[in-house]
Amino acid sequence: MGYVPDIEALRLLRAVLESGSISAAARERGVTQQSASARLRAMERALGLELLLRSPHGVTATPAGEVFVAWADDLLHAADRLETGIGQLRGETGRELSVAASQTVASHLLPRWLVTLRSAQVAAGLLPTEVRLLTANSADTCARVRGGEASLGFIESPEALTDLSSRVVARDELVVVVATDHPWVVRDAVPLAEIAATGLVARELGSGTRRSWELVVEERLGHAPAAPAVVLANTAAIRSTVASGLAPAVLSSRVVADDLRLGRLARVPVDTPPITRPITAIWRGAARDLSPVARDLLEAAHVA
Repeated sequence: MGYVPDIEALRLLRAVLESGSISAAARERGVTQQSASARLRAMERALGLELLLRSPHGVTATPAGEVFVAWADDLLHAADRLETGIGQLRGETGRELSVAASQTVASHLLPRWLVTLRSAQVAAGLLPTEVRLLTANSADTCARVRGGEASLGFIESPEALTDLSSRVVARDELVVVVATDHPWVVRDAVPLAEIAATGLVARELGSGTRRSWELVVEERLGHAPAAPAVVLANTAAIRSTVASGLAPAVLSSRVVADDLRLGRLARVPVDTPPITRPITAIWRGAARDLSPVARDLLEAAHVA
């Protein structure tokens, strides 16, 4: 396996290119200029690439360095999301906000929103909000908001809620996925009715993904889909079970993006318009009842 620099080395490189100075980047990262210079040189030697052009007037990226940093940005953003998410799961205190979120939102959307929120607050000179994250399915998220355990919730179910205020903050697409050797893979398109008549690998009752699929079938075909072939508690178990060939599943395109890209699962074309659903923020009371930090997070969800 080739050499991959560690996260701190990549953050140092990014800081150098943002500031145009190794000494300024070293101060930002809390290391000495000598240590920063040595670390950057060691990374270039290990990669076999010259990443930086050093001159008395500052530091700029070489052509190879520009490409390398662009690639590294994806990894750094993922690391930022991971660190932020870990802090929220630990329930660290500060300007506190309790948030309940369904699995898809908690895993694939909320970390990015939290990074956006934190960046905006730091830029404004504000103490960053510390979020206590409660992960649940959509039905349980609603219950936690109703009961006051969470000030704000994010759900995937498209059903209207009459007792809670809500705001759509994103859209999500559901896709049909199968094992790579499934017979549906070689077909140009599979009728929605055939998929609806098939027992799928599904989440438990109360899951936003499961309920969204049920509503689509009811609206477009006029009847409920077949009962699931198996019910599992999380999307990781569903993806593994689908890959084993037991049955297809309907999942968020965000959840299966890596599986499709790496060839672990195959997406099935369906002879129906795209199946989309809203990602909705929910809270008790009216908009004026939202706390300032809850409003900040809603704004971050729209900006991200």
